[in-house]
Amino acid sequence: MTEDTTPTPQGKNARTAAPQSREERLAAQLRANLMRRKAQARQRDAAAGGVENEAESGSEGNQ
Repeated sequence: MTEDTTPTPQGKNARTAAPQSREERLAAQLRANLMRRKAQARQRDAAAGGVENEAESGSEGNQ
């Protein structure tokens, strides 16, 4: 006769309280890893591009 109700989480933790399947967790981790790797590649390209541009302008100035 009594209902068994469990309290539902409120606020920011409501989304994280629900259990995720293994596949969903792995997919989220893969997406996060891909984003980190892309950001690192962009930083490396920007750093390498700055060095190459300085080297090119420096060699033209010497001729």
